Amino acid sequence: MTKLQSSPPNEKMSLSASELTEFFTMWEELNFTDASDNNSGVEMQMCPTSFNRSALLRAMCTLYAFIFVVGLAANALVVWVNLRSERHNHDTHLYILNLAVADLCVVATLPVWVSSLAQGGHWPFGQAACKLTHLLFSVNLFASIFFLACMSVDRYLSVVRSGEISHRRGRQIRCLVCVATWLLALFASIPDTYFLQSVKSLHSHVTLCHPVYPQDNPLQWMVGIQLSFVALGFVIPFPVIAVSYALLANTLASSSSHSPSNGDQDRSVSRKVILTYIVVFIACWAPYHAVLLVDALAMLGVLPLGCSLENGLFVALNLTQCLSLLHCCVNPVVYSFAHRHYRYDLMKAFIFKYSKRTGLARLMEGSQGTETEYAMVENTPTAVS
Repeated sequence: MTKLQSSPPNEKMSLSASELTEFFTMWEELNFTDASDNNSGVEMQMCPTSFNRSALLRAMCTLYAFIFVVGLAANALVVWVNLRSERHNHDTHLYILNLAVADLCVVATLPVWVSSLAQGGHWPFGQAACKLTHLLFSVNLFASIFFLACMSVDRYLSVVRSGEISHRRGRQIRCLVCVATWLLALFASIPDTYFLQSVKSLHSHVTLCHPVYPQDNPLQWMVGIQLSFVALGFVIPFPVIAVSYALLANTLASSSSHSPSNGDQDRSVSRKVILTYIVVFIACWAPYHAVLLVDALAMLGVLPLGCSLENGLFVALNLTQCLSLLHCCVNPVVYSFAHRHYRYDLMKAFIFKYSKRTGLARLMEGSQGTETEYAMVENTPTAVS
């Protein structure tokens, strides 16, 4: 991969990663999941930096801080409401809970990364923290994506095979799927984490947390890991999500035309909601994985890029990764509180505990309100009509 340097654009030379970091103040090390450098000698083209590094740093820190605050609050709320909820027979309850836990763990690591960014890429936390923090980040990032795919398949199968599997059996299957999903996420995160090291720079007192690949074929390892990220993070999950929700929409459209009814909220997902699921996944993940793929192809020489494009690719790689983490803020809204029964559980937790005479129950009109408190509010004379 061509790196951004303050040298003549056509100058070629072979440098180690530790030497390269001194030319551009460790900026290539700021990408968490992209193995964008190593300590082995790799032939690289030296390009002058044509973007404002300070502005990029501030933008990244601001984005990560925003995602941390919003994502932490939203996902903690989803976990809390799910644990308090009595709706444990809800088809996707277990997946939504695990999704919120995964997103919560992802945002919990962001203060560590922001601290490193604010110090120009310096990693003061040591070797163990380098590996463990990255592992926690990567495992939960993969798990979040995988649970979205599991949820889409489960929703479709719950409609197609309604009544064929008992509730108890269905819950056992979902528990096994959740365990398998976490194990797969861990397996997907091991290669990049294995090569991570806390490395001191040769020409300064700065310590970096970044992958160090085998000396004989570092480029192949870099490209291989990046392509595995693209495959596991988008190429495989997205078709699963898109096809499952497309089949679900078609099935629901067919069933509603024959016997329209007001059934369970999760089993009567509208086409608009289904389209939202697909669009949100594309918006969050397609840009980053597309840039990651271009980066891998550039390293292989398949897409030779000039210095201006290299600068743009470097900025895009960092910004799209920041933006991809917005899914931690969007998932709680799209997959939890967009549904009436979750809004009711939230209101129940905060409102019914203190007041039985509230008109807010109108917001839950049409949902499954079988709980005593909901019936009481709905029948209250002073409720808003």
